[in-house]
Amino acid sequence: MTDLADLFPGFESRWIDTSIGRMFARVGGKGSPLLLMHGYPQTNVMFHRVAPALAAQHTLVIPDLPGYGWSAAPRSGRDHTPYTKRAMAAVMVEIMEAVGFVHFGVVGHDRGGRVAYRLALDHPGRTDKLAVLDVVPTYNMWHGMDDKFAMKVWHWMFLAQAEPFPEMLLGKAPVEYWNWKCASLSKTKDLSCFDPRALAHYHAFIQEPTRIHATCEDYRAGRNADLAYDEADRAKGNKIKCPVLALWGNAGVPSETGGPLVTWKEWADDVRGGPIDSGHYVCEEAPDAVSAALLDFFKA
Repeated sequence: MTDLADLFPGFESRWIDTSIGRMFARVGGKGSPLLLMHGYPQTNVMFHRVAPALAAQHTLVIPDLPGYGWSAAPRSGRDHTPYTKRAMAAVMVEIMEAVGFVHFGVVGHDRGGRVAYRLALDHPGRTDKLAVLDVVPTYNMWHGMDDKFAMKVWHWMFLAQAEPFPEMLLGKAPVEYWNWKCASLSKTKDLSCFDPRALAHYHAFIQEPTRIHATCEDYRAGRNADLAYDEADRAKGNKIKCPVLALWGNAGVPSETGGPLVTWKEWADDVRGGPIDSGHYVCEEAPDAVSAALLDFFKA
């Protein structure tokens, strides 16, 4: 994958040793630190359109999550660790400490949003502010599932099936799967929102068998341990202590739930936000609106 385009000019490429192996991250900008975490089935590249504006005021750390992109993809145990969001969040803390930050702002899209809110719940002393992009908590996704919503997020059930069923099928046509799935969740229902250079990154990543397995493990963890962690927090009344910004596409997945802002207010006391004119891929479909909202929220 060394011939893939560099979509972060001026950013440093960092390989960081962690407890689960070497993690990859892009680091650049100046000012207070922001950790940006991507979703499925993407990589750190998904932030390339918002990074320039954010980097003018913040030091950005943009890793590939475990099993994604160029980061380590270790085999997992019966509980799907290290692909639980609790385990991923702990590795993100390791990365931020290695770069030199103990306290930082957190931004997460999709699966990265699940890591982000878990980080805020498990490591409240680390998280200054939290922004979640086109995502509602795992608890609300599973407990709010009906027939219509299940058809919209069919990949949740498919990818969470026992190994090797989804791996076997995805391995037959990974690029075709990526294109069909991602087009269906964009507002225009095609791939026009994606830079062709970014698509090359995504296609290279999704064709690797180890990555296919790791991302299935991510969803298996979501159905099992991640849901259990959320249920335990709900039972105990645990809430996110820092300010929360929730942004979602008006044609995205959370827009079809009971209401993203209402939902996030169940999980935190200080919540603001609203819809963006976009599908699911807000950072690539509406980068200017997302950048402006994040800069306003994370300003000193």
